[in-house]
Amino acid sequence: MGLHVRGSGLPDEAPIELWVVDGHISTEPVDDADTVFDGGWILPGLVDLHCHIGLGEHGGVELDEAIVQAETERDVGVLLVRDCGVPIDTRSLDDRDDLPRIIRAGRHLALPKRYVPGFAVELEDESQLPAAVAEQAQRGDGWVKLIGDWIDRQVGDLAPLWSDGVLKEAIDIAHAHGARVTAHVFSEDALPGLLNAGIDCIEHGTGLTDDTIQLMLDHGTALVPTLINIENFPGIADSASRYPVYAAHMRDLYTRSNGRLSAAREAGVPIFAGSDAGGMIRHGRVAEEVEALKGIGMSRTDALGAACWDARRWLGRPGLDHGASADLLCYSQDPRESVGVLSRPDLVVLRGKLFRPNR
Repeated sequence: MGLHVRGSGLPDEAPIELWVVDGHISTEPVDDADTVFDGGWILPGLVDLHCHIGLGEHGGVELDEAIVQAETERDVGVLLVRDCGVPIDTRSLDDRDDLPRIIRAGRHLALPKRYVPGFAVELEDESQLPAAVAEQAQRGDGWVKLIGDWIDRQVGDLAPLWSDGVLKEAIDIAHAHGARVTAHVFSEDALPGLLNAGIDCIEHGTGLTDDTIQLMLDHGTALVPTLINIENFPGIADSASRYPVYAAHMRDLYTRSNGRLSAAREAGVPIFAGSDAGGMIRHGRVAEEVEALKGIGMSRTDALGAACWDARRWLGRPGLDHGASADLLCYSQDPRESVGVLSRPDLVVLRGKLFRPNR
């Protein structure tokens, strides 16, 4: 016997009626289906575009902890994750039909002492980047993650890790392997080389300028700003007293971030929601990221779309389509109203299985 749900969909607010049978959505009636939701709002499962399942504050975690992280995401409605770099192998989670689907980016790629210890594959020399990208393209699920900039302790400030020619070669190789590339970037200087090399996405992007916003438009590059993580910049600066130039730079990036990210939105750069959960950010906070996107000028519907139907379309994953995996959420209240509503779905349907999160 199947399941049946009825309510209103978004973004068009049109009436919607769906059936679930054998783990898939049917838009055609199914006999003897059990109506489990009638009246309210029905959405595809939420997406966290920057979420590290398997990563903790000090690096990789045990698989049991990664499972708890995934369950936390599921219970707030995140049913699809783009994992932007993790040092452990989480592929065994794919066999679990009670956990979100994960789109992996392999491991972060960095140079020695140019990223958080224990997080990345640290290459001895930048000339190794193209081969490392090819390896991670095969390890991931269509994505590769670069560290675009980090503090260079010899200069005492944020600085790019890679030269322009190496970036171009590496990103071309990723594309030849059918993978897209994204990069961690805080500052201004790393952006032109990455964008001119054809990178597909920028994470954080606090150092955007008018010129690099234009480059993003020219190349069709997307942005995942991780706004709730940017709130950590002042604390990072406070802890970096040994590097006063870097600390001042981080404070300046924080002060200007909303204005710069708002300018990117106004220009038409595609923006998606990512919490950066794992490491400094606890899991289950994508609703807060959706709320923060309103602070850079996104409407409440567009902000939700950045973590839902628009995000799924950008990743090439279905929404509430006939025959798609039955990954959907039901809300008695409009999920655009508040963080509290969005993060507490009344029903979660994942691969056709019904969950009623603790409320």
